[in-house]
Amino acid sequence: MKYNPQEIEVKWQQFWEENKFFHCGETSDKPKYYCLEMFPYPSGKIHMGHVRNYAIADVLAHFKRMQGYNVLHPIGWDAFGLPAENAAVKSGTHPATWTYANIADMREQLKRLGFSYDWRRELTTCAPEYYRWEQLFLIKFLEKGLLFRKKAFQNWCPTCNTVLANEQVEDGLCWRCESAVEQKELTQWFLRITDYADELLEDLDTLEGKWPERVITMQRNWIGKSVGAEIRFAVQDGTGTITVFTTRQDTIYGATFMSLAAAHPLLDELVSGAANEAELRAFIAALLNADKREYSPEPSEKRGMFTGRYCVNPFTGDPMPIWIADFVLWGYGTGAVMGVPAHDQRDFEFARKYSLPVRVVIRPDGMESLTPETMTAAVPEAGIMVNSGEFNGLHSEEGKLRIADYLEKNSLGKRTVTRRLRDWNVSRQRCWGTPIPAVYCDRCGIVPEKEENLPVTLPLDMPARPDGRSPLPDSPEFYRCACPRCGGEARRETDTLDTFVESSWYFARYTDPRNSAAAFDPDKVAYWMPVDHYIGGVEHAVMHLLYARFFFKALRDFGFIPKDRVPGEPFSKLLTQGMVLMGGRKMSKSKGNTVDPSEMIDKYGADTVRLFCLFAAPPERDFDWTESGIEGAFRFIGRLWRLAVGLAGSIPVVAACGAGPEHAVSPKARELRRKEHAVVKKAGEDIDVRFQFNTAIASVMELVNLMYLVKDDLADDEGGKIVLGSALFTVLTLLFPVTPHLCEELRLRLGSPFPLAESRRPVYSESALALDMMTIVVQVNGKLRGKIDVPTDEVEEVIKNAALADAGVRKHIGALAVKKVLYVPGRLVNVVAGRHAS
Repeated sequence: MKYNPQEIEVKWQQFWEENKFFHCGETSDKPKYYCLEMFPYPSGKIHMGHVRNYAIADVLAHFKRMQGYNVLHPIGWDAFGLPAENAAVKSGTHPATWTYANIADMREQLKRLGFSYDWRRELTTCAPEYYRWEQLFLIKFLEKGLLFRKKAFQNWCPTCNTVLANEQVEDGLCWRCESAVEQKELTQWFLRITDYADELLEDLDTLEGKWPERVITMQRNWIGKSVGAEIRFAVQDGTGTITVFTTRQDTIYGATFMSLAAAHPLLDELVSGAANEAELRAFIAALLNADKREYSPEPSEKRGMFTGRYCVNPFTGDPMPIWIADFVLWGYGTGAVMGVPAHDQRDFEFARKYSLPVRVVIRPDGMESLTPETMTAAVPEAGIMVNSGEFNGLHSEEGKLRIADYLEKNSLGKRTVTRRLRDWNVSRQRCWGTPIPAVYCDRCGIVPEKEENLPVTLPLDMPARPDGRSPLPDSPEFYRCACPRCGGEARRETDTLDTFVESSWYFARYTDPRNSAAAFDPDKVAYWMPVDHYIGGVEHAVMHLLYARFFFKALRDFGFIPKDRVPGEPFSKLLTQGMVLMGGRKMSKSKGNTVDPSEMIDKYGADTVRLFCLFAAPPERDFDWTESGIEGAFRFIGRLWRLAVGLAGSIPVVAACGAGPEHAVSPKARELRRKEHAVVKKAGEDIDVRFQFNTAIASVMELVNLMYLVKDDLADDEGGKIVLGSALFTVLTLLFPVTPHLCEELRLRLGSPFPLAESRRPVYSESALALDMMTIVVQVNGKLRGKIDVPTDEVEEVIKNAALADAGVRKHIGALAVKKVLYVPGRLVNVVAGRHAS
């Protein structure tokens, strides 16, 4: 009978849902396993990247169920976001209309793929029943100062009309629309993630070996802990002070100029009244719009402008010119850098370009002398302090300690630790996001909304603005309110939250998604958390994963998550899958190189799509989508289908790995049984230990190939039929997590009444893996010189080579030349050796 995936897949999806095979709870006596993939944004259609991500997670979920775990495998929708607003502008509809329509379409697509979700736990982040709890968290954070407002220069996307966090600026461009990002001074809401910097950094150690090293390194670099000192420089002829942070306080005597970031707050005073004030302010404005580097490289050509003002080196008493420099970033350290050109390459290049003095204060170990005139590059190495007053002769490492002592003793500075991590800007000037539950009252100031008034909901009738700006500031029905404290007239906050906030705690809500009295029950979150395996793209290494780690720790500290019952990290293991490419490029609608999963399902079936996505490459690597690749997967499914349907009715129903040694009497039966158990072992290790799904599938394909070779020989023997049936049910059980519909259908056609969806994984036997061996006598010129053990089915050439490699045989051959090697099958090898021909 012909394989018809469209017919069988709908049938089995209904069967699994009706029998609630993938539902889970907290009362099971099985060990728990929480398997989660990063939930999708409802953009309208799922793409092949989604399919690969979810197929990987589905294999793990099925695998763990078959190992006897109580598995939580949920799905939901990261539903707030800018694309919905843009679509609303184009269509004249509300963002909610577009979002919920897309969710319905994508839900249908996911169900067609047969993923083993517990759909009862489906959640949508734009639903008030979800974000009301987020607003409660923020009220508590605001009360304790973890949520706060401040005025600062922010990354502004003029196309999206909103602020971006530092992590959302990639090479100076908006991460979403790729527009050039500008700097704009605004008062915004921030979460004080820097309070958790040390814990976020230290806890990365607990993830070693469980998370990809690349992700751990990226997070360590982003947090960027530096230990050093703050030093204060008085502005000459003024009342201001410039504070710098440095990890090289031992070089303070070599500081010859001061560099400030364009956004430094002291600059306005410093340039005011200067003869070239207009030129200076134009230069500052130009740098502000260029000063958006994070991971991107520094400019190769350093640019600067002298302010005409000086500050005083507190150790030498020398005046230092104050420059505005494009390589100094506001937001890292203090936005001011003391220029030490002799011992910092960046400062050296700047000093040479602008003819600033270079002063050597460290003589590196092993170097006799160092003079500024002969230097072609900075010398940053440690060494002996010179030209450094009372600190001359000290090693620079000791000098760091002594300089720090001097700073603190003389009130010139202090020891300090700084980090690259900045507080998280969560304000967004958009309408399709969680309303920030804060109210502005002329009498009371900023007041958090009352808990009993939650949720603060978005109006569902707000018109979209043609220019894309949020309509909330122009919607009095939204912003007019009573002050929660005094009852007087007040104005509601019209900024909404960064959508990364919703994805920073959704995994905890999945543990109790229908709770209307709390965000989640402490007992349920303690039962399920942490997530045992989290699957998603490496592009989220800094933003989502860092925010989620922070938010989870904050919820713990605020009592929402029981501290004594849940570990400090939300995700125990992390798997980052590669992208699905086409023609070597990332799939993109604008490039016209996308593949619609629904079309592939219509043509080949969901199981073929799943199989190809899992078989094409190891999960962490990118792979190219090819028509020949998916056709190859379809051919294999057809091959397995024909094998099973052809054997149906002629072989007994046998449990996977159910044939014993008493059934495997013939050599081919023993070979098939041995291969069956070897595949069970290899596929299990590939999935559970190495997460190499492609090699696990390849080993099952080898077993199918062997079955084709031996099936006719085993079909006439009762023991052989049992071995054949055992091997076939092992194939179906092993492949069920990959191609579940196909395997359930073939299981039923072979006569088994037991659903694979609730079956246990087969267990291999070490004794079944042992090869049948025989002992071969080895002679040299007719005399016994050794014995070797080889498999009974080993080929002649391998046996001869093994005989020649035997240590005893080599000893007796010595310098003789091997003339001939004779093999008597199953009995002996005779090596004929003699002297070399002269």
